[in-house]
Amino acid sequence: MKHDPDAPRFRVRPPAHWINDPNGPFRWRDRYHLFYQHNPDAPRHENVHWGHVSSPDLAHWEHHPVALTPTPGGPDEAGCWSGCVVDDDGVPTAVYTGIDRHHSGLGTICLARAVVPDDETLTDWKPLPTPVVTGPPAGLDVVMFRDPFVFRSGGRRWALVGAGHADGTPSVLLYDCDDLADWRFAGVLLDGNDPVATDVFGDKAVGWECPQLFATAGGEWVLVVSLWDGDPMATGCLTGRLEPDGEGGLRFGARTGGRLDHGRDFYAPAVLQEADRALMWGWSWEAREQGEVDAAGWAGVLTAPRVVDVRPDGALSVVPAPELQLLRAAEPFATAPERTPLPQSYDLTVTARTPTTVSLLRSASGAELTIRLDPDEGTVTLDSSDWPRTRSEGSAPLVVRAPAREVRILVDGSLFELFADDRATVTERIYRRPDDVPELVVTGAGATVIGWEQVPPTSG
Repeated sequence: MKHDPDAPRFRVRPPAHWINDPNGPFRWRDRYHLFYQHNPDAPRHENVHWGHVSSPDLAHWEHHPVALTPTPGGPDEAGCWSGCVVDDDGVPTAVYTGIDRHHSGLGTICLARAVVPDDETLTDWKPLPTPVVTGPPAGLDVVMFRDPFVFRSGGRRWALVGAGHADGTPSVLLYDCDDLADWRFAGVLLDGNDPVATDVFGDKAVGWECPQLFATAGGEWVLVVSLWDGDPMATGCLTGRLEPDGEGGLRFGARTGGRLDHGRDFYAPAVLQEADRALMWGWSWEAREQGEVDAAGWAGVLTAPRVVDVRPDGALSVVPAPELQLLRAAEPFATAPERTPLPQSYDLTVTARTPTTVSLLRSASGAELTIRLDPDEGTVTLDSSDWPRTRSEGSAPLVVRAPAREVRILVDGSLFELFADDRATVTERIYRRPDDVPELVVTGAGATVIGWEQVPPTSG
């Protein structure tokens, strides 16, 4: 598999088989821990465990044994689904969705604790035998219930749970879990009837998965949800205020929002709130035939870590984590807009003063994979329409509203991540064919270019 040109080498994924949602990003003993949905037996979404990696610097990742395994006869016997990890009085604790053999779509909320908290690698975990929440609250007609996320506000610990209701309304439910072993339903934080949410997300989603919430330095909060309509769709975010609801709970007052990622291959992001920043990882699924996936023996990858914040106008700011510079080769392979061969994995920045086209890949038919920056129109356009895909929202080019003065492009095998002016991201899977020519060509007066090959990081 190490010779597979489509396989990302620098992003988090298991050595083989299936990965989906990132889970429980967590800082412990000066190491970053990241868990993920994982089938250790096949590149298909079934038999879901929690895989586990850790890193001292977000660049060097070490694989650890599977952290959570379904318990025969237990509340998670059909899968250890998504959740988070928290510090519970000095004991790292996983809070996750348990799916039982009935697999009705209604999960339970389960806990698992680190067996040796002083071990910085956190390799051993012990699930509690009984869920802390056995199902959704009565009276709300909830038909989807999963993906707990724990956060702190007002000196207390709270949790969000993604939900969908029988009438097709998505929502985020709120629980008071100051005592992690004793959860109290505290109401609906937000649902799809909210006018800002409706305006931003539309009305197609029947459930909101993987809710995440983080605070910004300016005092605003960002609520992230993954839009579900019976199949994964897209991700969205809302910025606003988190306020007491007068009844012992909280409410989210949405101010504005938008698509979290404008690409077609990004879903279920997870957030780590640090003292001075919030880090985010997403799942990028495969966009090729299952037969090709089976032959490759692996499926899915997590994105590069992203630093997310909110600008004064409420728009999201998204940039690659600065630690990714540790993956750059000692010298750039491109320093000018000249025709240059492209390596398999690279980190490329292009700035534009006038309308500029960046070509990255050329097919045998002469078609090109291009990014067009138009500072006059304020648009960045990705055109990959000549590269076939099985998951698609149509083959038309993707157009993103942005100042179009700078793009940073991270390519790792088939994973393509575009950052437009630190304001918008596009995540796509693009699979090179044997006769494709990876070559950088930049046309546009005044354009500047700098690009580094990504190389295996070295210590020190």
